[in-house]
Amino acid sequence: MKATKITLNELYNIMETNMGPQVWLQDGTDWAESPWEVIYGSILVQNTNWKNVAPSLLKLKTATNFDPEKIEHLSLEELTDLIRTSGFYTRKTQTIFNICHWLENYQFDLAKIKTYHQADLRHELLSLKGIGNETADYILMYVLDKANFMVDAYSRRLFGWLGCKLPSQYQQAQALIEAQVTFDLEKWQNFHALIVNYGKTVKTKIAFEESFLYNYQVNLKLNK
Repeated sequence: MKATKITLNELYNIMETNMGPQVWLQDGTDWAESPWEVIYGSILVQNTNWKNVAPSLLKLKTATNFDPEKIEHLSLEELTDLIRTSGFYTRKTQTIFNICHWLENYQFDLAKIKTYHQADLRHELLSLKGIGNETADYILMYVLDKANFMVDAYSRRLFGWLGCKLPSQYQQAQALIEAQVTFDLEKWQNFHALIVNYGKTVKTKIAFEESFLYNYQVNLKLNK
């Protein structure tokens, strides 16, 4: 039986019904002991997987308790040694220093930073060497409470299987998805977590064909 077309909102509901609400990067959950940990994790996970990031975060916690002011006072060699397991450590060390210096401009006051407009904060984050679109949006959504759709490899793969290949340009893809629904912050966070956790399990087209979303193959409808 041919499935009917589904909207993005219906896709969200189908995924949540089958997978349940995702408790991910909420205060006090794994790898989100503090917002600082989320920030460093978003940088360390670039071009690697979490098993390589975890030891770096544990060392960083032991040495600094994730305090950005303490991190700022580490030497280049000290910080590099702490995050070495995450790979690309020379670049990531400088990126962590860059974002700590940025935070210092706001007196490390996250409540204050949250009062600024999302577009302005995004522009500032993207101006920091080592911070790209995905990392900026990760920090905006999970640390600064600014809702957005994060375009990543998981979402591109899933939307492709559903018949809606996303534009190659990040912000065009993001704008296309965000125009479909009026989700609040909690829903955007949950949707991102649903997509990532689905993608970690369903990695191939064969696995997709055995999953609960197969009936909706090439049946997602997006308004353009």
